[in-house]
Amino acid sequence: MASTHKKTDKRSNPRKPPQPPLEITIESLNGDGIGVVREQGGELWVPGTLPGELVRVKILREGLRSRVGELVKVVRRSQQRTTPACALAGSCPGCPLMHMGYYHQAQHKQQQVKDALQLYPELKTIPVAAVHKAENPLGYRTTAKLALAKIGGKAMVGLYKRGTHEVIDIGDCPQHHPLINAIAQAVREEIEKQDVYVYNSVTKRGLLRYLAVRVSPRFNKALVTFVTSERNYREITHLAKWLRKKVPEVIGVHQNINPSIGTVVFGPTTVKVLGASDLIDQVGEVSLRLSPSSFFQVNHEQARFIYTTIAEWAELRPGMHALDIYCGVGGIAMHMARSGAQVTGIEINPEAISNAKAAAILNHLPNCSFVVGDAKDVMPQLASAAHRADVAVINPPRSGCDNAVLDALLNVQPQQILYVSCNPHSLARDLHYLSKNGYRIKTIQPVDMFPQTPHVETLVRLVRNQTAG
Repeated sequence: MASTHKKTDKRSNPRKPPQPPLEITIESLNGDGIGVVREQGGELWVPGTLPGELVRVKILREGLRSRVGELVKVVRRSQQRTTPACALAGSCPGCPLMHMGYYHQAQHKQQQVKDALQLYPELKTIPVAAVHKAENPLGYRTTAKLALAKIGGKAMVGLYKRGTHEVIDIGDCPQHHPLINAIAQAVREEIEKQDVYVYNSVTKRGLLRYLAVRVSPRFNKALVTFVTSERNYREITHLAKWLRKKVPEVIGVHQNINPSIGTVVFGPTTVKVLGASDLIDQVGEVSLRLSPSSFFQVNHEQARFIYTTIAEWAELRPGMHALDIYCGVGGIAMHMARSGAQVTGIEINPEAISNAKAAAILNHLPNCSFVVGDAKDVMPQLASAAHRADVAVINPPRSGCDNAVLDALLNVQPQQILYVSCNPHSLARDLHYLSKNGYRIKTIQPVDMFPQTPHVETLVRLVRNQTAG
């Protein structure tokens, strides 16, 4: 008689049962605004949580030294928690602090600056001013670089889900200027209507990769760039024409060709498809000329505060000279040049310098000139030529200043150094160096350039000690 017992296949590998949610208390926020719990040998990261909260978490990914969890439920909520202004706040990576009240966001950013200074004994007692908060903590973004996808014939315009290449459609994003949302919606509709071949980041095939939008809130005009995997005239021109018909505020459309398979948005080549070459904008007291890929701050209101504050601190007058190192499109340089002083801007990006030179002409500022080059190469040349400056502004990338730039700056011996930083830790490192070499910190003013995110800008005013050099 045959056995009624089923044989067990020893080769089978039954799937592990799902782990029940963990119940943990969040200890702190990391630099990306994500809740952290320290574990033996690593950390557990949980987006959407706040320090002190007791939460239930489902583990999504495990690495060698860290795990990533998904918030299931807040068991005990922080008093800092608020209801996000967006239904996508839990999944979209664009606004990692939207669940934190704005007052508490400002306090958190001030503390970030204080904590960075604590790493250096001579900086510990220097007071940090309260954060200059944004008058409009929503709807402030005037620049957007949006990923594109097409799933089942449906076009998606938005951001990559954290840690993946899955595009989250951001819909009518409350962080964006309304004109960006209108353009994104028109592009969604036309991608589907015209059946445009959208790039697939997994198969590495397709044409249309990203949508970049730059808006002038002063004039309510926009410049649009379609980033594609290869040069294409027919489809992109057709798409551009329909976009301008639907959104007449779009004054120019460009195509950027990015054949790489990485996640960098812009490639090396940009061509105009139709309309204007640049966007004319105004921030504070100066007009700016912005090309499709040149860097400019996303928050015009806070950029105006930075420009005017730096110009006030500089206290320039005719006959004086100032340097603007890492000058970008020249916004700070031109605000200082309105004093009548001679101002020289230095920037490695030729496109930004072209924009800056054109804007200096537009603003009738012949006393404002610009030099293309890497600051670490240009500054020693200026120092060796005994090119003295009364004031020097430095506005470096997140990595801060190269030592060669700081050494050359010390050789120039400006009476004031005005530092604009987007990273408290590289700022503290550079302030430590400058304070050890003849400069005294007079003012530290954080600025909330990016509400709903953990990022903070900081303005620092340093004056040269009378006994220095």
